[in-house]
Amino acid sequence: MILNTENNFSSLDQAKMLVHETEGWRLAPVIDWMFSPEAKTLEPDKLIQGCIDKFMEVGAPINRLRYSVWSIHPQLALYYLIWTKKSGKVETIEIPHGVRETSAFIGSPAEAITTTRKPHRYRLEDLDLEKEHPIFKELYEQGVTDYLGIPLLSASGEVHVMFISTDKRPGFSDQDITKLIRFSDFLQPKMEVLSMHRLSVELLNTYLGKRTSHQVLGGQIKRGDGELIEAALWYCDLRDFTPLSETLSTDELLDTLNTYFELVFDAVDAYGGEVLSFIGDAMLAVFPKETAGTIANACNAALNAAEEAFASLAVFNQQRLEEGKPEIKFGVGLHEGTVIYGNVGAPSRLDFTVMGPAVNRTARLESLTKTTGSPLLMSKDFVGLVDRETMSRGFHTMKGIEEPQEVFTLLSCENC
Repeated sequence: MILNTENNFSSLDQAKMLVHETEGWRLAPVIDWMFSPEAKTLEPDKLIQGCIDKFMEVGAPINRLRYSVWSIHPQLALYYLIWTKKSGKVETIEIPHGVRETSAFIGSPAEAITTTRKPHRYRLEDLDLEKEHPIFKELYEQGVTDYLGIPLLSASGEVHVMFISTDKRPGFSDQDITKLIRFSDFLQPKMEVLSMHRLSVELLNTYLGKRTSHQVLGGQIKRGDGELIEAALWYCDLRDFTPLSETLSTDELLDTLNTYFELVFDAVDAYGGEVLSFIGDAMLAVFPKETAGTIANACNAALNAAEEAFASLAVFNQQRLEEGKPEIKFGVGLHEGTVIYGNVGAPSRLDFTVMGPAVNRTARLESLTKTTGSPLLMSKDFVGLVDRETMSRGFHTMKGIEEPQEVFTLLSCENC
């Protein structure tokens, strides 16, 4: 049933006045808490949990609350916060793209509320559960008697949804419904701010990396802001990209690139590294000493990540060969040193990256993998810090470096 919610209140005081004059549990303490110093948080789940705790204190007949937020994220369509009386805590659930095309959404209360932008109330005992969306039967079996869905209109025009249910019989009273809808009016602006902050963090993590996004959000945003860090350095590059780009369709090329980057990223991430940038078909990453504890730990982590990346790619290549597709090959250069980690660029377009001779030498090492026949090359400084058997691949000249440099590879590496 679609609800009529034409009554509007111009201020918090007016809303409280209504609540104080009604029977039953009081909404005012919940609203008071929402705007108190205790409710100051950047985490949506903590705000919802605090509201729930207050609802329980005032005796609100609630046994389940779900707050769904559509998101802008390369992997997620939305996330929702859910609390049940049984669990007693708020959990965050993330939903991947494509959910709008699934049976879980089509014909559901969420679709109805998103489409009409109106509150809906469902008395479960009045429904023919065999003809309704499966969610109603699931809720009925959990003891739910009444189910209220409230649209939450964001500033961007997106419709988020909050569902609140009760196991009280015969269900919510009219006063309960009025209070819960009024509660949503005060909750929505605060949740929108927190959701935008969460979105900002997630997008910065995705496009900059977790360490760099933390620096940016921490205020290190002016051109020239930076610091010196000691780290193991990684530079890798895809082999034979030009022939691939000329023989594969656009979709196949993008799919191949994304799979390659995903395999390499997962290996780097698993060992505490951070990818700083994708440069065409190349990738720059760091394994900071600060994260690893010692520079030796950082170098060993980078080497372990390289072995894992080569192993993962070997599995992927086997699949490609079985499909009659060419293998994907790449080279990795590993070095260590102190680098400048900070902001560079034009005043209105900045990049947060690492700079310095050590970075250049890492890229030069990777370039030598093309001529030495060794897909993995390490500097003498790097090799001196790892606990693996290595072998020299001779002395080689590097652009910008006067003296020929000795480079090394692993003595034994099944896939590299």
